[in-house]
Amino acid sequence: MPDPRHAQLDWDPQGQPLSRQFGDVYFARDDGLGETRHVFLEGNELATRFASLGHGRLVIGETGFGTGMNFLCAWQLFEQTAPEGARLHFVSVEKYPLTLDDLRRALALWPELKSWSERLLDGYVALHPGFQRLVFDQGRVTLTLLIGDVLEQLPELDARVDAWFLDGFAPAKNPDMWTPALFAELARLSAPGATLGTFTSAGFVRRGLIEAGFEMRRVPGYGRKREILRGVFAGPGLEHRPAWFRPPALPRGSRRALVIGAGLAGCASAASLAARGWQVQVLERHGEPAQEASGNPQGILYLKLSAHGTALSQLVVAGFGHTRRLLERLQQGRDWSACGVLQLAFDDREAARQARLAEVYPGLTELLDRATAERLAGIGLPAGGLFFPEAGWLHPPALCRALLDRPGIELLRHHQALSLERTTEGWQALAEDQVLAEAPLVVLTTGADSNRFAQTTWLPLKRIRGQITCLPMTPASAGLATVLCAEGYVAPPRDGAHTLGASFAFDATDLTPTAAEHQSNLGLLTALSTDLSERLEAQALNADSLAGRAAYRCTSPDYLPLVGPLADAEAFASAYAVLRKDARQRPQTPCPWLEGLYINAAHGSRGLITAPLSAELLAAWIEDEPVPLPRSVAQACHPSRFLLRRLIRNEG
Repeated sequence: MPDPRHAQLDWDPQGQPLSRQFGDVYFARDDGLGETRHVFLEGNELATRFASLGHGRLVIGETGFGTGMNFLCAWQLFEQTAPEGARLHFVSVEKYPLTLDDLRRALALWPELKSWSERLLDGYVALHPGFQRLVFDQGRVTLTLLIGDVLEQLPELDARVDAWFLDGFAPAKNPDMWTPALFAELARLSAPGATLGTFTSAGFVRRGLIEAGFEMRRVPGYGRKREILRGVFAGPGLEHRPAWFRPPALPRGSRRALVIGAGLAGCASAASLAARGWQVQVLERHGEPAQEASGNPQGILYLKLSAHGTALSQLVVAGFGHTRRLLERLQQGRDWSACGVLQLAFDDREAARQARLAEVYPGLTELLDRATAERLAGIGLPAGGLFFPEAGWLHPPALCRALLDRPGIELLRHHQALSLERTTEGWQALAEDQVLAEAPLVVLTTGADSNRFAQTTWLPLKRIRGQITCLPMTPASAGLATVLCAEGYVAPPRDGAHTLGASFAFDATDLTPTAAEHQSNLGLLTALSTDLSERLEAQALNADSLAGRAAYRCTSPDYLPLVGPLADAEAFASAYAVLRKDARQRPQTPCPWLEGLYINAAHGSRGLITAPLSAELLAAWIEDEPVPLPRSVAQACHPSRFLLRRLIRNEG
């Protein structure tokens, strides 16, 4: 059966794709590249604009990604004309993305784009509905794909677009892509003076865009197309975000940043800033990165999802895709494995939940019966379950090292910041009276310790101790071929050992591994698979002699991370005091930010999935760039949400 999530294609005798869903071509049969360059590149004067960017950026928005030809042509032109320090953001909506095989076949039509096509194909991994961010050329070029219906995705976009490519299928074939509601969204997202190009010259499209605030004109078309439309947004560029979610201005001074903490959140934050031209110092209290919660030998890409499309589920799906694409840079088998993750249906209630998830997340998940699950896992199992074929395990320290290994990042070992002090030049990180480092911008990525600074005591962070157990592989246990999850998890072997875990201790204050928690983890193993427990000879193991490690997870009360700029809590309460009486008010008072102070923390047990994408979200808040998540999700992760709740609930 055809996969309804993807484009259904027919191929004409010349090898060009046609959409079966819309009965239309993806590009001009005679000269698709020439039409793209005339309608979209020349129509938006991109060569001149790219050349004049300096160290700036340009944001292109597109309706209809299709085969990616417009993106590739824009990327090619950007690479040919833009100065070294410039950056390109390309945001595109696509309801029916091509499969990888179809995309590869379509892109083979344009050999002159091969260099750019190959990079796109390499990154075309784990793309699922919602927001998906692909990063190319060390962050110089960013593609954000919004996979889904345009009138569901664009209203969730938070961006300021400089140039529009309107390239849905022809209005007669796909009328839902050419509506007043869509034109209103284009206006909402347009920067003042944003330009627009489209292949159509339909009168209702021209009139609708004029009504939305664009000045439109017909100009000569390309090839057989007599006329096309070009336009400029004449509106002022409206601000629709509440004042407390509007990004603060860039910190004054040089583009230098301090990231405090070299776990995964810190390393990813440093990498995202360095990709945007920041010089970043990472302060780490240990001698190496990834020595605490990010230091386990194996971490699991575990997707705990809801069938109701919650903010957390949207974050998890988007974050999973981003992390999964990052892993392509690492050594397969040694640093990560795409072996899949199987969540066992351990009772009827869980089986029903999984059946619903399989309906909501096709492609991301597969529902397996017991026999199929056993063949896939290579061992005996108590039940079937929900399989995530693109997931697996990774070695978190390897990812941390890879993120830090780029120009612009300096790791300062054995540097523990105990306090922060604001100066006229920015922030100083101090240990006692010693200044460890200073910069205009500081990012806190120290988990639950992030609220130990005088400026951040209000942050509602809590720590949960977790302990893993490392079990020596046996010849029989080596047959485990996928990660198993239920109340705990166990991974296929790495370096001769399986990782088993993990415990949850809410009040523990000691990180010394205990025999009691090793024994508890062995109980989790038995529940996962008595066959695997027997293969590992678990009953004969002495819990006192088992290897393992413990670390603290950091979580928030709503289990979403805290990502974004930090406000002065007392000044915030004063500025928005009206919310105590009426939560419907939208005061326009500028938020009293702690200028240059940000956070990326509270990822709990999902950090491998959420921390790297949160680093991109953090950079978007700092640079006022297109946000890599739906704006409702980004705002749900914003640290100011807790200050708002205090006011609305009249607490404190």
